[in-house]
Order: sequence, then structure tokens, then C-alpha cells
Amino acid sequence: MNEIITLLQNHRSIRKFTDQPVSEVQLNAILAAAQAASTSSNMQAYSFIHVTDKGLKSQLAALAGNQPYVSECPLFLVWCGDLHRYAQAVHRHGDTPVTGNAENFIVATVDAALAAQNAAIAAESLGLGVVFIGGLRNKPAEVSQLLGLPQLVYPVFGMCIGMPDQEPLQRPRLPREAVYHENRYTDNPVAVDVYDESIRDYMKVRTDGKVDTTWSKEMAAKAQRPREHMKAFLSEQGFLVE
Repeated sequence: MNEIITLLQNHRSIRKFTDQPVSEVQLNAILAAAQAASTSSNMQAYSFIHVTDKGLKSQLAALAGNQPYVSECPLFLVWCGDLHRYAQAVHRHGDTPVTGNAENFIVATVDAALAAQNAAIAAESLGLGVVFIGGLRNKPAEVSQLLGLPQLVYPVFGMCIGMPDQEPLQRPRLPREAVYHENRYTDNPVAVDVYDESIRDYMKVRTDGKVDTTWSKEMAAKAQRPREHMKAFLSEQGFLVE
């Protein structure tokens, strides 16, 4: 074990922050770490938008499902899959068309996620807390309009960063045998049963016995909210058109 592994294993989402601002030095370190992330073929197919305007943060909080910590956090970043800059580079050397086909869409999404995870780890190493905001995909067209996103750019998720003002329980993860396979995929439905009980115990402690639920029940509820609008939105932005 070392400090980095300990840091990674202690991760938890923070949704309540103090008023202490994130300093310019901290911000620069976080963003430098993000840009040092691995990237497919050096495309660096992502952008991040630092939202400093309070009114804009409030609008994004509402679009993300009325999550107050989006407007309250000291630092809010929106991570985007970005092929717009890639297209600009390609067009400097001819008229080769650039599309957001399935491969390029995957590259942009993965690049954004890798950069954001680097940023999250850097922030936590500085004593800050983070939470990812996938709720921006509830209203991606409206988010894109507010942020002025051009074609071939889309909001993957947001990220709140700040000094933690809470010490939440660490949510248990699936048993390793559910996600770890050797040589070929092996189905292990029993692991879900085991995890259901772990989540039930966790939720009872977290809510002082007010909530009795399981992972599979939460996943069943999520399956009823599929965000099917994303396909049409991505097509309008130039992705997955082939």
C-alpha cells in the first residue's frame, strides 16, 4: 500500500462544501493533472468549462435535476466530449470529412472521462472533495445552449469541487467476483444477492433506518429512466450519424 492507493480506496462523493474557495494554485494543479491523462492517439478529444457565473450555475443546477450543490460548490466544471477541435486540425490539411461516428464518439467520451478522473484524484489529494454530475444529461440540449457548445461537442457530465463539509459513509462496491474475470467472462448472479444485502445495510445506516432498498431495486428504478433523448441530441450535435 502507498498514499495514492489509500487515497483512491477512500473515495466518496461529497455533496456539501464549505465556503472556502478553491485557490488559483489548486485549480491550476487540478487542470494540469487532467491534461496529463492518457488520450487516444493524442487526440485530446475533450474540453472542460469552468462555470464561474452564479446565475449560470443556478440554471445548470436546475437542468441537472435541481441539485443544489451544483450552484453552491466553490468550483464547477463541465466535462465535454470534443471533436470540434479535431475537425479544425484535420481541415487544415484538406477537405477530409470528420464525423462523430461510433469510434470517434467513444474516443471523445473516454478521453473526457480519463481527464476528469485525473482531476478528481488531484483534487482529493489536495484535501478537496468531488462529486460527478451526470444529471446534466437530463437536459443536454439546454445545457449545450447555455454553454455555447458547437457541433461535435457534447456535455458528458459536470463535477463539483470544494472543501468537504460532510463525512459521508463510503458506499460499498460490488464484490470483486462480480466484476473480475480471468481469461473469459463468467456470470455470477449470486454476487448481486450479496451486494443487495450490503447496500441494504448501508442505506439503513445512512438514513437512520428510513430507507430500506437494495442495489438491484435501485437499478430497476433507473432502468425506467433511460434518457432516450440522448440519441437524438447526439445526432443533432454530429455524433453517431453513421
